Amino acid sequence: MYHRHYNYCATSVMRAPLRWVLWDVKDTLLKVRSSVGEQYCKEAERMGLSVSPVEIEAAFHKAYRHNSSRYPNYGITQGLDGRSWWTCVVRDTFFQCRIQDPALLNKLAHNLYHNFCNAENWEVFPDSEGALESCSSLGLKMGVVSNFDKRLEEILHVCGLLSHFSFLITSEEAGTAKPSPNIFDQALQKCGVPAASVAHIGDHYVNDYLASRSVGIHGFLLDRHNKHDVPPAHRLCSLEELPSQLQHHVD
Repeated sequence: MYHRHYNYCATSVMRAPLRWVLWDVKDTLLKVRSSVGEQYCKEAERMGLSVSPVEIEAAFHKAYRHNSSRYPNYGITQGLDGRSWWTCVVRDTFFQCRIQDPALLNKLAHNLYHNFCNAENWEVFPDSEGALESCSSLGLKMGVVSNFDKRLEEILHVCGLLSHFSFLITSEEAGTAKPSPNIFDQALQKCGVPAASVAHIGDHYVNDYLASRSVGIHGFLLDRHNKHDVPPAHRLCSLEELPSQLQHHVD
């Protein structure tokens, strides 16, 4: 009896009309235009330094992993913020590549932090704009839930996407990061509707798909490279598939 009752309730919840769509941003709607190694090298060259993109790329990933482990979510709970956290990552990256002058390291970190607010450093996926417009045409409101720092608003603005969203929640400003349910709870408070009336689109299996579904949101996994085994009704090979997936959830 318990199982029958649970299944009935779950089915009823699934039929709640959709009102909001939440979006991940990086690697869902847009991506870094060229590799981090190339972008870091370009900035180093502007300052008269000669470094290898391959070496920088490897050093960056090592520095990123180290700082993410030691200071998760930009070190917010340890007194850091996004800018100071990225300064540590950039300094650690170049330090591994034998650039050790403190003033030079700080200048590189400062310039690179601001460089990533420029539209030329980002590439909007060709299916993003159409998917966002389709959501609007279905009468759906939209918000962002992203493990990103507070530069995200400016990045979305310069990439021409900001106007689609009613609100943005970044993990830096929320003080919590996906896959924590807390960041989705903050988003649901802004939406003002039950989780069953909200969808979430993202490319990360754990942070986006599993985490959103764990709180009752309709999580869709954007799996552009066919890496994951999820139910067909939950999977998008391209954002062009989104309108038809959402259509039957809307009144």
